[in-house]
Amino acid sequence: MRQIRALRIAAVAAGIALMATGCGATGKSSTGTESTGAAKPISGLQIMVPNTPGGGYDTTARAAAKVLDDEKIASNTEVFNLAGAGGTVGLARVVNEKGNGDLAMLMGLGVVGASYTNKSESKLTQTTPLARLIEEPGAIMVSKDSPYKTIDDLVKAWKADPASISVGGGSSPGGPDHLLPMQLAGAVGIDATKVNFVSYDGGGDLLPAILGNKLGFAASGAGEYLEQIKSGEVRVLATSGEKRLDGVDAPTLKESNIDLVFTNWRGVVAPPGISDEDKKSLIAALEKMHESAGWKEALKTHSWTDAFITGDEFQTFLTDQDKRVADVLTKLGLA
Repeated sequence: MRQIRALRIAAVAAGIALMATGCGATGKSSTGTESTGAAKPISGLQIMVPNTPGGGYDTTARAAAKVLDDEKIASNTEVFNLAGAGGTVGLARVVNEKGNGDLAMLMGLGVVGASYTNKSESKLTQTTPLARLIEEPGAIMVSKDSPYKTIDDLVKAWKADPASISVGGGSSPGGPDHLLPMQLAGAVGIDATKVNFVSYDGGGDLLPAILGNKLGFAASGAGEYLEQIKSGEVRVLATSGEKRLDGVDAPTLKESNIDLVFTNWRGVVAPPGISDEDKKSLIAALEKMHESAGWKEALKTHSWTDAFITGDEFQTFLTDQDKRVADVLTKLGLA
């Protein structure tokens, strides 16, 4: 946990593993020739989650792996966690696994930002983009015991003494859980250099702090906390999308007269240098998953917005996001 104080920002616009041996995930023999045929499910795929269990990346990866196997698009898909440095430990693993078509990483905006704020030598632009899967709005959340019953209550107290209210997020500086409260501060007229931001390595680490009422409020994706929201343990004061979030009884920021819309996204990348055959096979599997009834149900269950794009289109998007985040963090003095 790191506490980040006195960040300089002025209402920034949102825009901002398994080695390949024998028969791998794409059904190839060690000679690289097809051993099982295009109609067979891929096997042996590992999906790495670059932060702790229970967070948004973890939830998305496990939902995808379940659908891939349940729909018989893949078999024996494994999800594992490799946490550290806001996702950049996992990113370095992917970049160093050059040519490994059996490995993919679930990632998103948070890893883009962490690659700069943690001074990582590895960048997402070095990976092989496969698909953007989803996007989701952020949520401003408190524990059931919080004195803040509405977003207006929170903003009033926050403006009166910004430094006294700690703001928790499940990403490093530059990630979505950091960018959202910083932009919220700007939108309500708070000097963001006085914002007391506390960084957690993923939603799984952030949740106990919310439940334990150790934070003034938290900013993260609501989909990670639906069980606690439904049980009443976590109260959502507002969400940051254009529309209200299905299954969450809370207004949007715009409905609350706060002029801010913010969304996060998640996708899948592979190591650099994988074969065209492996890339096509992995993208085809994700396309089948996207069209499946199981994935449509997962989107509904987790209140995710379908944002599916693949291949070159995702690569263009990722390159643009990388540049935008780098520009913003440079202005903040964080990159």
